[in-house]
Amino acid sequence: MYKYLSLTLLLCASVCFAQKKPLDHTVYDNWESVSTKKLSNDGNWVAYVIARQQGDGNLYFKGLKNNADLKVPRGENVAFSADNKFAVFLIKPLYQDVRTAKIKKKKPEEMPKDSLGIVNLNNLSLTKTAMVKSYKLAEEGNACLAYQLERQPDTAKTKRDDKEGTDMIFKNLGTGIERRFTYVSDYRFDKKGERLVFSTTGSKTDKAAPAGVSLLNIQRGTIKTLVAVKGNFKNFVFDEEGEALAFLGETDPEKKEIKNYRIYYSSPTLDTAQILVDQDLPGLPQKWAVSGEANLRFSKNGRKLFFGIAPVRQPKDTSLVDFEHAKLDIWGYKDDYLQPMQLKNADKEIKRSYLSVMDVYSSDVRMIPLTDLKLPDASLVDEGNADYVLASTDFGNRIAAQWTASSLRDYYMVNTKTGSRKKIIESLHGRAMPSPSGKFVLYFDNRTGGWYTYEVVTGNTVHLNRDIIVKLTDEQNDVPDFPSAYGVAGWTEDDKSVLVYDRYDIWACSPDGKSTPKNLTNGYGRTNEITFRIEQTDPEQRFLESRERVLLKAFNNQTKEAGFYRATLGTTKNQELIVMNKASYSGVEKAKEAERYVYDKASYTSSPNVFVSADLKTEERLSNTNPQQQNYNWGTAELVKWNTPKGLTSEGILYKPEHFDPAKKYPMIVYFYEKLSDGLYNYIAPAPTPSRLNISYFVSNGYLVFAPDISYETGYPGRSAEEFINSGVRSLTKNSWVDSTKIGIQGQSWGGYQVAHLITRTNMYAAAWAGAPVVNMTSAYGGMRWESGMNRQFQYEKTQSRIGASLWEKPDLYIENSPLFFLSKVNTPVVIMANDADGAVPWYQGIEMFNGLRRLGKPVWMLNYNNEAHNLVQRQNRKDIQIREQQFFDHYLKGAKAPVWMVSGIPATEKGRNWGFDLTDEKP
Repeated sequence: MYKYLSLTLLLCASVCFAQKKPLDHTVYDNWESVSTKKLSNDGNWVAYVIARQQGDGNLYFKGLKNNADLKVPRGENVAFSADNKFAVFLIKPLYQDVRTAKIKKKKPEEMPKDSLGIVNLNNLSLTKTAMVKSYKLAEEGNACLAYQLERQPDTAKTKRDDKEGTDMIFKNLGTGIERRFTYVSDYRFDKKGERLVFSTTGSKTDKAAPAGVSLLNIQRGTIKTLVAVKGNFKNFVFDEEGEALAFLGETDPEKKEIKNYRIYYSSPTLDTAQILVDQDLPGLPQKWAVSGEANLRFSKNGRKLFFGIAPVRQPKDTSLVDFEHAKLDIWGYKDDYLQPMQLKNADKEIKRSYLSVMDVYSSDVRMIPLTDLKLPDASLVDEGNADYVLASTDFGNRIAAQWTASSLRDYYMVNTKTGSRKKIIESLHGRAMPSPSGKFVLYFDNRTGGWYTYEVVTGNTVHLNRDIIVKLTDEQNDVPDFPSAYGVAGWTEDDKSVLVYDRYDIWACSPDGKSTPKNLTNGYGRTNEITFRIEQTDPEQRFLESRERVLLKAFNNQTKEAGFYRATLGTTKNQELIVMNKASYSGVEKAKEAERYVYDKASYTSSPNVFVSADLKTEERLSNTNPQQQNYNWGTAELVKWNTPKGLTSEGILYKPEHFDPAKKYPMIVYFYEKLSDGLYNYIAPAPTPSRLNISYFVSNGYLVFAPDISYETGYPGRSAEEFINSGVRSLTKNSWVDSTKIGIQGQSWGGYQVAHLITRTNMYAAAWAGAPVVNMTSAYGGMRWESGMNRQFQYEKTQSRIGASLWEKPDLYIENSPLFFLSKVNTPVVIMANDADGAVPWYQGIEMFNGLRRLGKPVWMLNYNNEAHNLVQRQNRKDIQIREQQFFDHYLKGAKAPVWMVSGIPATEKGRNWGFDLTDEKP
């Protein structure tokens, strides 16, 4: 009997295995991922969105106390009310309806619109409102909601002005009280949910419609008119107590190009809003005005109001005839920024504002400019309560960023009462930030690898890590520039200590230098090669309490496992392990008023799902994403290690097909960038990628995929790629199940460069795919990154390309590392992707490679996705490249038939009609 039972199980297993199928290109759209996750303040409810790659997702609610649940199709942007009784969200229109409208080329106002959903968490009743533009939920207090409706389609002969506002509904969700306000353009609650301010545009057709600014007192139900004239009023901001209110406004004629903005101010003692800041206010520089682009902000204590000013621009001369005037850009060698960067940032610069302040309670009514054209950047200190702001500038140091990648900065304390400036840090190669209470300025100097504090009262400077033996900078830095810092964990209350990271552990440093630095994790991280980082679960928390029991996220650098520990600050108590798993965690959130967590957890074999837990030890899985995965051949991921020819150690990830058979020989694709092994337990969804290898697809279809880590030697990035990639591949080919004659390589951008380099140095690869490669460092060095407008010199001298010298200092290294000069040695068929709107790598680099190989008679193809970026953005192009990549590798690594596009190409006359996917018996 047992014999027959075993045979039955064996047959069943064989049938189950046979029923599994490889992934194909039709699976992408319905593959799911976790989107939004939210916990109610009391931790009794969780809401999460499961989205599809293309199509309609779902919003789910789960009661963690009563086990109730609700599913809302297409729900997004969910928020819980402060009293934990309601949830509000938007409901997106059906994907198919939007698609149909796009096909019919509907105008924006004719496109399907969002609806509003409100769930009563007591009984899970759902109410919906159609045609909703936006909503806002009071942060505190009662469950008060305001939402604005979309403009209704015009049916009358007289069409409404597009600039007119639309209806806004205020609703007290608890009492059901509802009020409607017409022609609303902007609105905002105060923090406590006691007041709602809104602006109205009035109407050209409805003369009785109100225009101006109104304030609703929610408790009393009364309306106070703050401004009773037509204009553009926006950027509302309340003080912390919700008493004072400030906003921007202008009442100029609509046709006036340059608007004259003023700042209005209201308080309970004022009947109407008063103009606080205008063109005539003392302290405003000549030919400057209030900026209409800047946000307003009260200090935490409500005494100061911060706002932006800007130089007054001259209106455009409309008398000039466009076709009679030259159009050109003038490049000057003394310009701070190259013209392409200036043009790229022109709109942002036009809208740039400069921080200013005024004391709203002072009898001396004046404003204090805190920044200007030569000192443009500033940050508030102690939530604006401090007597200074920290301002900085790189003025006079900007040109060098062309080849250094960053500019030196000077830092100033600017007094908020007088505007006086005191330089405290000069020519810093790094960054500075104020401590939460403003007693210190903390800064990191890349040149020394040191953290420093400047004490505001005494002017003393302290080197915090002078007595710390281990580095607080990147120990694995392999670019020809100063290593960066591992970062700051936070401060303890009253600025008593600052917490900084090394590679593994957390250090507490006394900012005045009076105490010896303490290793808060007791060196446990370094001893066990576990990286500890504080998991900040309260976004509003300014300080860590001195004896606080903090949550640490942990990553084991050897095993790549992840999890959580607990540690008590200010003690020598060892860390308490909570959990470590062969998994990846992300998106950890904590309930505001309860010990309840929600997070995603996944591995290569397990799709990301939503989990909740009270202690991070015991957990409950809420979602079940991608159950269809069990119907497909999937795969496994394992860590592999080897030694390079120079005796260096390296590691990488080897992905194997599900039910891997060591008796078989498998083709292998090698995919690389720099270091990828930390992602051992990352889930890789089958998806049309922007440019990366679609690992899950190829593994499912019978390929091995190998992702090796690479470390670099300055001046020799190409040789470094050979050292690590080739040796990793050779170590794997010692296994009988790797077909050493059927190995392909794929890389994008920096990975694409390395692909191009490798095929000029070895014939061990049967096929290669290079996305956006640089092949000529001599021409690329002087080229542009058009997306940012920056010159590319910095990339070679200081960052990723790792030459470490200018073209004129070491031209031999630029040539050695340029595959273009060695294309005659290429014997590997290669596809290049080079897109004509690439803003990072000039697409002519791909053209140089293609034309060179074509001239030499080498098998080469180039894909130019029209108007596409460095990485593909448009989904239809992402889907297209998946098919072409699969056909290319299948032909050269599996012996499959070649597609028409590889054999005979696609003539321009057939563009948009024939994609060339059909397979043919002809050879490319």
